[in-house]
Amino acid sequence: MSNFSYKCIYIEDEKRVLEVNVLPEKYCNFDCIFCPIGRSKNKVDTQKSFDRVDSSLIELGKMIEDKKPELIFINSMGEALVNDKIEDIIDFIKSKGLAVRLLSNGYLLAKDEYIKVANKCDEVIGEIKVTTEEHFQKVQRPIEGYTLEQYIKNMVTFNNQYEGKFIFEVTIVKGYNDDDGSVEKIKDIIKEISPDKVVVVRIDDEIFKKKLGISDERFEEIKNKLLNV
Repeated sequence: MSNFSYKCIYIEDEKRVLEVNVLPEKYCNFDCIFCPIGRSKNKVDTQKSFDRVDSSLIELGKMIEDKKPELIFINSMGEALVNDKIEDIIDFIKSKGLAVRLLSNGYLLAKDEYIKVANKCDEVIGEIKVTTEEHFQKVQRPIEGYTLEQYIKNMVTFNNQYEGKFIFEVTIVKGYNDDDGSVEKIKDIIKEISPDKVVVVRIDDEIFKKKLGISDERFEEIKNKLLNV
C-alpha cells in the first residue's frame, strides 16, 4: 500500500508531466478559507514521518516505468516539504534521470533545511493570494506568528540563491486582490522576488467560484498587467 496519489499524466510544453501527492492527508502551515481540499486539521511547519515510504517509492518507480513522464510535479495535499522523506523522494526521482518540479506555498523556503531540499529541484513554485496583512491572517489563516512581509521575504531570500527555475503563481481572488491598488502591490512583489516565470490563475473550484471568482474580462485585464511587469 502507498501513501502517494497521482493525477493523470498530461502534456505541458511538449513534456509528459506526472503529478504526485506525497502526503497521506492534508498537512499545511496555512488553513486557507478557499482551499479546495478542505480545512487543515494538521497545521504544521515542521517535518513529520509517514508510514509506507518504501512501498510508496516502489509504486512511484512503477508509475515512472509505465507512464514514461519527463517531469515529475510534486503537488501535494498541503506543504510537501513537511514530509521528512521529501529529500529521499526527490533523490529517487532524480536517479531516474527525470526533472522535478516542487510546489511549495513559499513560506518555508527561507529555512536552511528546506532550502537544501528545494535546491535539488529543477523547478520550484511559490505563490501568493493576498496583498495585505489583514487579509493574510483572515483568509489564509497561517500558523501563529506568520506575517505577509516575512512570507514575501522568504521567497526573495530563496530565489536570490536558487539556480533552478523559480515560478511565482498569483491567484486572483475577488474582493481581496482584484482591485487596481492590489494589482499594483502584486507588481511590486513580482519585481522584488524576480521569478523566472509568473503564472496568474483565479479561483475555479465550483464551491468557491461564485463568491470569489472574477469575470473573464477582469481576469484577462489583470493577467496582462502582471505578465508585463
